[in-house]
Amino acid sequence: MRKILFVAPYPEGLAPSQRLKYEQYYPYFREAGYEITTRSFIDAEFWQTVYKPGNTFRKILFTIKAYFRRIKDLFTLGKYDVVYVHLWVTPIGPPLFEWLFRKFSKRLIYDIDDLIFLKPKSKSNPLINWLKSSNKSIYLMKVADHVITCTPHLDQFVRQFNNKTTDISSTINTIAYRPRKDYSVKEKITLGWSGSHSTSKYVYLLNNVFLKLKEEIDFRLLVIGDREFKMEGIEVIAIPWQESTEVDDLAKIDIGLYPLPDEEWVLGKSGLKALQYMALGIPTIATAIGANYRVIESGVSGFLVNSPEEWLQAIRDLAKNEALRVSIGSKAAERVEQFYSLNANAPVYLRILDKVISNEVNS
Repeated sequence: MRKILFVAPYPEGLAPSQRLKYEQYYPYFREAGYEITTRSFIDAEFWQTVYKPGNTFRKILFTIKAYFRRIKDLFTLGKYDVVYVHLWVTPIGPPLFEWLFRKFSKRLIYDIDDLIFLKPKSKSNPLINWLKSSNKSIYLMKVADHVITCTPHLDQFVRQFNNKTTDISSTINTIAYRPRKDYSVKEKITLGWSGSHSTSKYVYLLNNVFLKLKEEIDFRLLVIGDREFKMEGIEVIAIPWQESTEVDDLAKIDIGLYPLPDEEWVLGKSGLKALQYMALGIPTIATAIGANYRVIESGVSGFLVNSPEEWLQAIRDLAKNEALRVSIGSKAAERVEQFYSLNANAPVYLRILDKVISNEVNS
């Protein structure tokens, strides 16, 4: 049996960049004859603390323990046919551990999500901002036997260093995400957004749009992932993200919103939130930028907009027209099933694994 070691930043099943990318393909890998082992830098206990402000001493202790785990991992690399690194091996300093993992691995696949080499700032861990190095991701791009990216922009960037790349978007388990049948509005229409504390600031880009919309349409705004979210003058229901209720919570949305700023960082986003809405048959409106252009066929499976006027018009049209919601929502679900489902992309992952291993065998 062929063996894969997944080297991940976060515990299994918790981080969107892992669970909605390669982790959800584990059953397909096992069915194809792969034995899977996962080693995360941040363990379950560290996860409860790492993104909360303060707790500096505890974070330092957890980090030291994590580095010892990585040292231990080094002595096991040789028994795996493929080592699959997601984002980085360790988060701090120069690419020393990345070099060691490359040196002692038979074959190495690098999976990069977002433009992490731009070093976005963490408000909860300012010390880490100073210690982080963008050289880690660049080094892994150069030395990997294959690189898996998630957007056309990111794929083009990686090809400066390595031409063995495959662009695989974040994908959706369409067995769990079933498109809705009923598009009628029982009380008031629900506009919805899902994300995290760090990205909920993007919802405020639509503040003036909501205030104008309120003058003609009675609506509520459902925010999933930031329970402290408020917007003056707008009825907001803010709830925390929970994996166990994620699909049910998203299904409460009548119109999905995916606003993004015009920043380079956004070009590394694969349109995951839009895909989640769309898989549930929720008509979706997104900023016309980056990978959203390939995720949504504007006017067919969703709407791509830029100006406040375009946002207002798209929301207004969908809110007032049930037939339009049905048409856009059903086309969105079909598009996800065809291009962004596990069934559509599992063969792509398996081809990469088989090719990387066969090169090892034939070398």
